[in-house]
Amino acid sequence: MTTIATPLSASRSERAPAAGRTERAQLLAVQVLRAFAALAVVVFHAEYDAEVIAARAGLVLEHSELLPWMAGVDVFFVISGFIMVYTSEELFGVSGAAGFFLTRRLIRIVPLYWTATLLFLVSLVLLPSALNKAAPNLWQIVASFLFIPVERSDGLIRPVFSLGWTLNYEMFFYGLFAAALLLRRAAAVATVTAALVLLVVVGETLHRLGIQPPTILEFWSDPIVLEFAFGMGLALLRADGIRLTLPARAAFAAGGVLLLHLDLARPDGWLVLPPLVAYGVPAALLVAAAALGHQAQNGPRTERLMAALGDASYALYLVHPFVLRPLRLAVVAAGFAGIGAAWGYVALALVASVAVALVVHRRFERPLMRVLRRWTGRAAAMRISAAPGPSPH
Repeated sequence: MTTIATPLSASRSERAPAAGRTERAQLLAVQVLRAFAALAVVVFHAEYDAEVIAARAGLVLEHSELLPWMAGVDVFFVISGFIMVYTSEELFGVSGAAGFFLTRRLIRIVPLYWTATLLFLVSLVLLPSALNKAAPNLWQIVASFLFIPVERSDGLIRPVFSLGWTLNYEMFFYGLFAAALLLRRAAAVATVTAALVLLVVVGETLHRLGIQPPTILEFWSDPIVLEFAFGMGLALLRADGIRLTLPARAAFAAGGVLLLHLDLARPDGWLVLPPLVAYGVPAALLVAAAALGHQAQNGPRTERLMAALGDASYALYLVHPFVLRPLRLAVVAAGFAGIGAAWGYVALALVASVAVALVVHRRFERPLMRVLRRWTGRAAAMRISAAPGPSPH
């Protein structure tokens, strides 16, 4: 989490991003929630692979209805909106902040995602039958690396490495947020929120008129983008000193989990609500419970362990598909079948995915980010030192 260190003697208009890096206090509960969200996505995908193991015994695996596991993505989006505002405290209204912000975001997102995409493309060439995916064309590959929404041969607007669809939303949000950093914090949040709302309204209006929006607009106007606004709003509340008591936080968390458990977006449910309401609102309640508490640097050991997994949640999200499929092939090759073996596979998949993610985070992602941050930090320092000082007039 990064903010900009600026000279106290400079006026706000004269401040520029410094190469130095100061850390804002890490919110332990938010990191724990990130771990929960990533694990939920792993469960969602592992259950589909587990179907194959159950089917080998002629049985059908009933998916867990404890939670709509893919709603972990909604939790991620709300957290992202919160974190961008929370960690940008000293960027609002500062000259050069947009470039500094985007550089940090690219360092955080690009290396691991591009590596995962390259691995997927290599796997697609070497094991096309195992992956059961149609070969992408050149434009689909280029668009995937550039975070441009593009329609695949199966009709879905997805990058070649499917999990990157969430990053296409993230990068779009980062672009809007960076542009708004010219403004004060509250104005920036209001501007980004208004832009997101406008996009959703335009997309919905075109659909109601029977007009098919262009692919990019179709993708970016999905109401799920408003979950970023939920998170930004929570960050403003925290910045204004709003704190929830422990009972209130527990109530928010319980309410969020209960609403997710009810899965009110299910087509066959007793009450069918739009996904933004059914998943986005509970996600916001969970993030509020995690983010609006009093600062805690040292929690119980279990919480600190989960927070460490939260640090590796991005790696867990991206690498788990490379764990699930080989693990499933190994379980099948070993002759396991049936419902018990299927759920055993899900448990084993969780453990293996976490282990691999922690290794990737500590041995690849974190060292690479340190190197890139040092390099970009030195480059920023050179630019700043070479820049002319403010005019005496």
